[in-house]
Amino acid sequence: MLNPHPTRYADLNGVLHDLVTGAQAALGESFVGAYLQGSFALGAGDLHSDCDFLVVVRDRPDAEQEAALRAMHRDIPHRGGFWHEHLEGSYAVLDDLRTVDGLGREWLYVDHGWDEMSWSEHCNQPWTRWILREHGITLAGPCPVELVDPVPTDVLRGQARAGLASLSDDVLSWCPPSLAWCQRYLVIQSSRSLYTVRTGEVASKRDALRWSMMHADPRWRPLLQQVLADRELGWDPEDPPRPGSLDAAREFAAYVAAVA
Repeated sequence: MLNPHPTRYADLNGVLHDLVTGAQAALGESFVGAYLQGSFALGAGDLHSDCDFLVVVRDRPDAEQEAALRAMHRDIPHRGGFWHEHLEGSYAVLDDLRTVDGLGREWLYVDHGWDEMSWSEHCNQPWTRWILREHGITLAGPCPVELVDPVPTDVLRGQARAGLASLSDDVLSWCPPSLAWCQRYLVIQSSRSLYTVRTGEVASKRDALRWSMMHADPRWRPLLQQVLADRELGWDPEDPPRPGSLDAAREFAAYVAAVA
């Protein structure tokens, strides 16, 4: 049975219904379940969020199943309507989810708004499966705790620490520094990493910013408040960063790397 009201947006619920029924038709007996993770699972999903999903499969899709899934995702973003363009997720192999030994293996993945799939480790990360197990919203199938073993806290913290030293360079290697959205993204990712290192859990973008206002050095509060307020601006390719804000974002990322 499908969950009829997984989110507060009726049009998104309709898109998710089509996603799940399409995945079931493509996968047949290999379909295990479908879930929301990311911001919607963490209670922070809104019109500025993408909708992160995971479909759990018994086995890596064979050629026929993969072709059917690719055809479905090639079509979805062009059906019209806001939420058809804001799905992102992967087809997670069940055995890979069981233990941390399966972390980093590639799953069939569709990026936010794209119509072509790829094999990627993007969703096979400690924070993804932590959100799935602890807060995942079931669209169809068994409860996620039946599919995912607990994620050890040291694995979460270690992964968060690992990328901090190069976070600025990593983000700005694919996200142009000429865009205000990229400045905000760098601050948000730094805040989320700091939250995970300190708490051993995962927070939404918004909640991580608010937590950092309370627990990071007070000198960063104006920057954090700016990023939180400007989130309402969304993605705008014509919107440059505020003067000095990108330098401040880099400095904040360096601060987080030092204290974490």
